Amino acid sequence: MAKKAWHSLPEYQALRSLMENGTTSKAAIRLGLSQSAVSRSVASLEARTGTILFERDGGRLRPTNEAVRLNRRLDPLFEALDRIEGPSEPTRETLRLIAPPTYAHRFLVSHIASFLKANPRSMISLEVAPSEDVIRGILDERFDLGLTGVELSRDGVKLTPYRVSTAVCAMPHDHPLAAKEIIQPEDLHDQPLIALTHRHARRAQLDRVLSACRSVPRILAEVSTSIAAVDLVRERLGLSVISPFPIIHHGTSEIEFRRFASQIEYRNYFITPDHRPVPSIARAFMRHLRLHTPTDPFSSRP
Repeated sequence: MAKKAWHSLPEYQALRSLMENGTTSKAAIRLGLSQSAVSRSVASLEARTGTILFERDGGRLRPTNEAVRLNRRLDPLFEALDRIEGPSEPTRETLRLIAPPTYAHRFLVSHIASFLKANPRSMISLEVAPSEDVIRGILDERFDLGLTGVELSRDGVKLTPYRVSTAVCAMPHDHPLAAKEIIQPEDLHDQPLIALTHRHARRAQLDRVLSACRSVPRILAEVSTSIAAVDLVRERLGLSVISPFPIIHHGTSEIEFRRFASQIEYRNYFITPDHRPVPSIARAFMRHLRLHTPTDPFSSRP
């Protein structure tokens, strides 16, 4: 007869606290135990599971992949305990959120407002930063949740797909090309174009698409964000090929968006830490965005 598995809540608590705090001293303070008690619990858990859960890196303990996977499986257990015990008084949770300007301005503002109205005891701290700083902020544990449209896979962060979309051509509503349902690369030949700067990977993709069709637009300006591109389109400076999400939800009534015939695809992600539990308020905000993001003809859930 197979030996029945047993579980130890103190061991799981020690694992979770050590992953959240990084050192046995901080974990011990959080649990109200001695450092040796925390170390014994983790050692016992390693012996019982037959896995190495932490490796020493300087003065900190770095969780192994096995620890991360075990901790994820423990999420439902601790969520259930939170519901059973619950705080005696409601606590005020703060979500530390970071996003690039394309998301932060206009789009996220309305969703933050509706989330806080539905969760009056919550608070959100929003940082607006370039895309490369979003992942760095999550890695440095300065933020709980980030949004990005840049596929930068790094150890220590988890990218959760949020939206996927195809490229669109943005133009003034009375532009002659607005009569077409789909804009071909050839249609942009000799057209005034507002392009993203070369540091964007999608700029190189667009250049290749146009070159393959021998389509040569007249580039009048280069910008670093899709918001700036659309604002210049609104000023009737020219056309632009951009990601429709979340720009299309900004209420740009003077702008027409048409599908651009290409293989250019954009993916948007939630970014969370991969070495510590995701706070419940971050999970709640992710659910809120998924539920309340309006549908549009150019983007969808993956």
